Amino acid sequence: MAMAQGTALVQRKIGWAGLALVAAILLVSLRQKPLPQAPPAAGPSEDAFAPTIPNTAIPPRPAPEGMVWIPGGEFSMGATASSEGLCELHGVTQDSLPVHRVYVDGFWMDSTEVTNAQFAQFVKATGYITVAERTPTAEEFPGAPPENLVAGATVFTPTAEPVPLNDHYKWWRYQKGASWRHPEGPGSGLNGRDLHPVVQVAYEDAAAYAKWAGKRLPTEAEWEFAARGGLTGKLYSWGDELHPGGRAMANTYQGRFPVHDTGEDGYAGLAPVKSFPPTGYGLYDMAGNAWEWVSDWYRPDSYKRLASTGIVARNPRGPDSPFDPAEPNEMKRVQRGGSFLCTDQYCTRYMVGTRGKGEVRTGSNHLGFRCVKSS
Repeated sequence: MAMAQGTALVQRKIGWAGLALVAAILLVSLRQKPLPQAPPAAGPSEDAFAPTIPNTAIPPRPAPEGMVWIPGGEFSMGATASSEGLCELHGVTQDSLPVHRVYVDGFWMDSTEVTNAQFAQFVKATGYITVAERTPTAEEFPGAPPENLVAGATVFTPTAEPVPLNDHYKWWRYQKGASWRHPEGPGSGLNGRDLHPVVQVAYEDAAAYAKWAGKRLPTEAEWEFAARGGLTGKLYSWGDELHPGGRAMANTYQGRFPVHDTGEDGYAGLAPVKSFPPTGYGLYDMAGNAWEWVSDWYRPDSYKRLASTGIVARNPRGPDSPFDPAEPNEMKRVQRGGSFLCTDQYCTRYMVGTRGKGEVRTGSNHLGFRCVKSS
């Protein structure tokens, strides 16, 4: 019975982080050298995407430090079913259909994901304690054995040999003592990682930082408009080729997943921010590296609901409540951008129109965030 209760605690805490990896508590999410150039990928169906129409108004004031101006405007949001063939595990676009028209106002956005150094300033100023650093209570997990009520977070753990990719528990574990200070557990730390994205942050941790910084988390629509960088209907935030000219454009996974990341893009694991080229709007790491929280509740039918109105959705904020039929009792928010663990073998959610999801109190060592500020 105790073993069953312990498993229940683990399953309750894991989240999904968009890799199709998440469930309950095991969630989820070399220097640079040329990669072998693959044949150009077939782009999304052109007739699904109408042209992006950016606003032309100039920014209302000089840019806040570390932020860039995103002009806003009208664009086609989402993905097409034709993108399914780019991932060996199908289903990555199902909750990103159909493509629909959206308008967002202009806003400021952090040019990078929030770094360990920036998050440390917040913690020093406020004394904030993240969710992963707090001991779970018996009230949160009725019936769980006391020995299982320990502070920690989920950590990716490579397998010794290839495994079927239908059970993410094989490569995720709940690690006692894992937190933003110790991303992989007590034996890890932040030396040399000041410019890495802060990870192991739950949604409320990200929201608390944003409030302290005088900012907020982006909506999903704001995030995608920004990530597209003014382009229309491209697979990635830079175009339709994953490695144009053999060049790595994002920090993703190479090698046999989940056994060994060969680091052909220059990094095995997280990379410092600004390690790869920016988008057309000057944003870094809008694909790969670390997943990013956005403010919308997750529902797989959100886009269908917006599209059914037949009008352009203006500044959509997402549904009023979450629902994931795979885990109907979990409170999940949307996550965007993919991470260093994304691969065409399992999760191609570095494609700009695709979506992730995660339980709001679950962090992982591939999940971070960036902030925005209204104009």
